[in-house]
Amino acid sequence: MPGRVALVASCRTPFAKSGEVYKDLTALDLAKVAVQGLIERSEIDPKLVGTLVMGQVVPSIKAPNLGRETGLGALLPKGVPAHTINRACASSNQAVADVASAILMGHIDVGIAGGAESLSSVPILHSKGMANALVAASKARSVGGRLGAFSRVRFKDFIPDAPAIAEPSTGLSMGQSAEQMAKDNGISRAEQDEIAFRSHQNAARARDDGRLGREIAPVHVPPKYATTVTTDGLIRADTSMEALSKLKPVFDRRFGSVTAGNSSPLTDGAAAVLLMSEDRAKSLGYTPLAYVKSWAVAAVDPAWQLLMGPALAIPLALDRAGLSLADMDLIEMHEAFGAQVASNIQALESDTFAKERLGRSARVGAVDRARLNVCGSSIAIGHPFGATGARITGTLGHEMTRRNAKFGLISVCAQGGMGFAMILER
Repeated sequence: MPGRVALVASCRTPFAKSGEVYKDLTALDLAKVAVQGLIERSEIDPKLVGTLVMGQVVPSIKAPNLGRETGLGALLPKGVPAHTINRACASSNQAVADVASAILMGHIDVGIAGGAESLSSVPILHSKGMANALVAASKARSVGGRLGAFSRVRFKDFIPDAPAIAEPSTGLSMGQSAEQMAKDNGISRAEQDEIAFRSHQNAARARDDGRLGREIAPVHVPPKYATTVTTDGLIRADTSMEALSKLKPVFDRRFGSVTAGNSSPLTDGAAAVLLMSEDRAKSLGYTPLAYVKSWAVAAVDPAWQLLMGPALAIPLALDRAGLSLADMDLIEMHEAFGAQVASNIQALESDTFAKERLGRSARVGAVDRARLNVCGSSIAIGHPFGATGARITGTLGHEMTRRNAKFGLISVCAQGGMGFAMILER
């Protein structure tokens, strides 16, 4: 038997606001930096890697299998199989789970999991009318036929069909759903702003003392390579509760409480982690950051509270590990919105939620804020959809090692009402 699954190393790009420093880079460009950096830093022989799994939420039409293209473009042998997974914002969490499953089954003993997202280069679609005209023109055999294909195109057909960050089943955006959750759960604006403030403060400290830097591989930006990105670009050490309180609501301008300041920004970036069987890690002389103890995925009705999936996934992962929330030395809870973090914490600490939603007699447990997102999280660091899960996994593993922590918890909410949770142990 391979024993436990070891988290051996992690590497990521700096995260940057979409449309800025990485605006001319694709998710594949960023993914290759993260995976190649991981291989170089860990000094793993690429020939030992059994598989590569990458997460991506908004795929490129030109390179839809990010995993395979990353492997071919990084340092991996061409014979290493790879695939891409989409579980919305938990995509690279699922990538980690896929690789861990392959190791536990004995199919491989070394694998790489990660993810990437470039929201600077999302595909912009033509309208249906324009698309039909383009197809017809491509099939025409004469210049007249090609011109004739566009005779039915109207002005409205020139308007591009840009993708929206909205729930297909409800039509509501993530922000609108977070706003509704804040209202339904009585989450105050001050509590949301406090979560954002703590995220920036903790991230700034972790950046300044080098904890975040140990995860990062620099990105040399083409075409002139005159710019090198070495640190996350979204952390605001100088923000304050007063500054956050002055921002106007975005999704309900009159009565809302969700603002740009207490929400995660649109972000570009990539992250990857190296996983091994416990036996292989020992034989190669690696000291793992942590081991995978358990994981779980759950889902809720998107029309209810879209981002409440973690409140169902966390107790499942804890049960599978035979542990309680009180056993967790560190908790990494992805911050899509301050309202989502506060709502999930409220649910975990509620006897009523436990009885009505979980079928339990008592609450899951209290969340110690001093153990929560100690290096900051997505509001401050950023949230490239497909990369966040791998980023959080690496951050938690490093911080558990630094603190000699025994257990750590990861949770991520995702589109479709899904939630992911994983327990790491040392």
